[in-house]
Amino acid sequence: MSWAWLSLPAALAAGYLYWRHVWFFRNPPRTPPSGENIVSPADGRVVYARVVAAHEEVILLKQGRALALSDILRFQVSLPRVHVGIFMAPWDVHYNRAPLAGTVTALLHFPPHRGNVHMTPMQWRTLLKRPPLYRGARHLLYNERLVTTLRGTFLGEEVDCQVIQIAGGSVRGIDSFTQVGARLEKGDIFGMIRIGSQVDVVLPWHPAMELRVQPGQRVRAGESILIAPAAGKESDS
Repeated sequence: MSWAWLSLPAALAAGYLYWRHVWFFRNPPRTPPSGENIVSPADGRVVYARVVAAHEEVILLKQGRALALSDILRFQVSLPRVHVGIFMAPWDVHYNRAPLAGTVTALLHFPPHRGNVHMTPMQWRTLLKRPPLYRGARHLLYNERLVTTLRGTFLGEEVDCQVIQIAGGSVRGIDSFTQVGARLEKGDIFGMIRIGSQVDVVLPWHPAMELRVQPGQRVRAGESILIAPAAGKESDS
């Protein structure tokens, strides 16, 4: 048997082990942008970015099942709200960072309904750039999630910002590196999800806010601005 036939499987196995145990856990330094803004909590691709009005269904799944924001958060919040979802592919950096400075007021873990389903439809749609990128995303309804609430200040007002870490079908765990009462600065690492997953950001809508991202856009945790004051609307605080 030729040694070439043996070297290929060995190289593939070595590449997988390097990705799984070294590359996947890389943690490059990030520099949060100055000024008043909300930054991305995750590396990846934006799959939706919108303002959710009262009583509005936010996502229509392929099976015809419409999701409300409460289906993703697993609890009710007042509306309208800004809702941004970021899909993390297996090759993305998986450490998650605080979108704004604030105090952790809640950490709510929700187990999966009948087990985690794979995010394959979203994986292919983001790779092929086929809108809507969330079509067939059953993981939004069924999968395990951890909701971290940060209370901070934006546009001169106190706001509660939820960051939802949603596990994928191959996830080995959602890790939280913080606790209730902890103070986080914008861009601080607060957790990670192992292998492919999704992270959403939800916070109260304000007329002086401006969404800076759109579906299909690549973002970087701790650096890419998701939301900023509209021109001429910066707070005096």
